[in-house]
Amino acid sequence: MGKKTPKHHKHVEAGARIVDFGGWDMPLHYGSQKEEHHAVRQKAGMFDVSHMTIVDLKGDRVREFLRYLVANDVAKLQDAGKALYTSMLNEDGGVIDDLIIYFMDESWFRLVVNAATREKDLAWIRRQAEAFSVDVHERAELAMIAVQGPQARELAAPCIDAEWREAALELKPFYGMEAGDMFVARTGYTGEDGWEIVMPAAHAATIWDRLTAAGIVPCGLAARDTLRLEAAMNLYGSDMDETISPLEAGLGWTVAWEPADRDFIGRKPLEAMRANPDKRRFVGLLLEDKGVLRNHQRVVVDGIGDGEITSGGFSPTIGRSIALARVPAGDYDSAHVDVRGKLLNVRIVKTPFVRNGEVRIEL
Repeated sequence: MGKKTPKHHKHVEAGARIVDFGGWDMPLHYGSQKEEHHAVRQKAGMFDVSHMTIVDLKGDRVREFLRYLVANDVAKLQDAGKALYTSMLNEDGGVIDDLIIYFMDESWFRLVVNAATREKDLAWIRRQAEAFSVDVHERAELAMIAVQGPQARELAAPCIDAEWREAALELKPFYGMEAGDMFVARTGYTGEDGWEIVMPAAHAATIWDRLTAAGIVPCGLAARDTLRLEAAMNLYGSDMDETISPLEAGLGWTVAWEPADRDFIGRKPLEAMRANPDKRRFVGLLLEDKGVLRNHQRVVVDGIGDGEITSGGFSPTIGRSIALARVPAGDYDSAHVDVRGKLLNVRIVKTPFVRNGEVRIEL
């Protein structure tokens, strides 16, 4: 038996297929992964993401601490509620986790980190925080629901108290705000607009019911995975881990190199890799033949070498198989994937595959 979110009984009541995910009992789907996927792309869907770990950092030196802890630079966060996506690296430049940081005020920043990496993340953050006298407080009493889709914010708005509703609807992308006992952020993991809503765990089941009654479709992990793959959003443990640099995981844009004197953890090995012309590429693949691309399949680049699919599957929006892959350095736009001993043709494409309901690649 795994850990259960405050809404677990709602998933059981709805007939969800429950699976283990990072030690949590989570809904895989409620009957049809494909229907849930299309609900998010076309209207609105919601996900129980209460397994994610919310951590509040407080102290006079918290900004200084975060400038050392993560690869992106929180000096960019000047407006209250502004969010920053980044990686937390080890001394070798490998990715301990990817996370979002919210600037609450000058002595308070909020982090949202992955469920499967909770224990190692907290241990690492607490160890690094000691030298900066920063308080690290896990907010286990909170729950979170992600509502995603072109109509998500409109349909979910009545669940926010009237006093805060207009301000929440006017939030810019990648901003968050306190709304009474809620925290509402215009962020997500699907490539669609929407909110991630944090609330006291005791209120989570009631809010879930209200969102369902508003016409927002409950969605499970399976749809969440196909949605994030179409949006080319990395999954920790698949697309990167502690042995992989963000520069070989398509996350170079999350590394702030300036100012040059900011000495964040992992900077020196990252700089060495940055200068290495042989570092691997992280690319999108579109299957040109019949079949399905899956994680860990071998990518064959003729005359150059082999790579590997890190995330692959069938895209319900595109109607084709797509993947993210780490491949050898070089200038080429096609390759083959070894699918059960048969080499299938794939085209290297610019990601994302889908964003805001629109297919972004040439078919």
